[in-house]
Order: sequence, then structure tokens, then C-alpha cells
Amino acid sequence: MKILAVADAEERWLTDPEACRERTGDVDLIVSCGDLPARYLEHVVTIYNEPLVYVWGNHDSAYRDHAPEGCMSLEGRIREVAGLRVMGLGGSLRYNSSVFGFSEREMYWRMLKLALTAKARGGIDLLITHAPARGYGDLDDLPHQGFEAFNTALEILRPRYLLHGHVHPEYARIHRLIEHPSGTQIINCCGYQILEW
Repeated sequence: MKILAVADAEERWLTDPEACRERTGDVDLIVSCGDLPARYLEHVVTIYNEPLVYVWGNHDSAYRDHAPEGCMSLEGRIREVAGLRVMGLGGSLRYNSSVFGFSEREMYWRMLKLALTAKARGGIDLLITHAPARGYGDLDDLPHQGFEAFNTALEILRPRYLLHGHVHPEYARIHRLIEHPSGTQIINCCGYQILEW
């Protein structure tokens, strides 16, 4: 199985069907980790004609008026897609009133409700978030800090991957792949990443 994960920055080649096939070949699942326009996601899902799941980024409040058509929201949900059990928690730490954000406490309770449900159903394969887990690919400034709640989710569920965006390579020297003590591989998908399952 091949997964194309996208976040934060539009990749021009992903709007060209020939370039897509050349760079990625066939993909089985597309994941958006947030902060991408609905029209962009609609274009990508049309080119690949495979399931596209998404969470909201901190700048995706426009989804309230125009959610990406032909795509499945994972926001605060658990779904089975392309044979994988996937859970989604979007947004960032709330640093002003205009972003799609949560306090650490709010995210903890959102996460716990979903994680306990997922655990009772046999766990998950992928955790899709916008912000990273605290201490694993985040930054020190409030807008780019990760959630401690996601560390708890990884300890409870131990998915194979946590895919996130939010921390752009131009903000700081980032690591695209970090292994969490739970064994989960944490991948920053800003721009795009391709995963082979």
C-alpha cells in the first residue's frame, strides 16, 4: 500500500496528472494533515481517484463554508479507510481567537474520548493530526508547540504512524521522521511525503 500525505504547502506538480503519476505512481490513500485549500484537495482527489481523508489545520476555518468535496473528514473521528483504521485530531494550540485551536486540556479530552473508543475497537493504524506531539517535531513558540495529549494517545494506541503538518521546514531545522518511545514513527508531512506500508 502506498500513502500520499500532504500538508500546509501546495505542491504545484500535484495539480498536473502526468507529473503526479511520474513522481508517485499509483497511490492507495491520500491524507491531508491540514492547512490546505478545499479546492486543492478536491483537485488532488480527482487526479488520483482514491480515498482522501483530512483533518483541519489551524487556518482551515473556511471548511465551515466549503468543506473539500469528494474527501472524507477525519476531524474528531475514527474511520476505516483503504483497509486501515485511522483517527484524526486537527487544529493547533489556540494562540488567538481566529484559528482552529484548542487548549491542551480541551485536546486532551477530545483525544481521550476517541482513544478509548479506538482501543475498545482494536486500536488504530494511523493517527492523523495537524500539530505534532509535544517534544517530537514541534517548536518552542506557542503557535508551533505540539500537544502533550498526542503523546498520551501514542502510549495508549501505539499506531504505526502519526502524520502531522504545521511545522514548516522554513521555520527551523526540522526532522521529517522521529521515532516516539511508543514505537510510533512520527512524520512531518509539510508539502508532501510518500509512505510505503
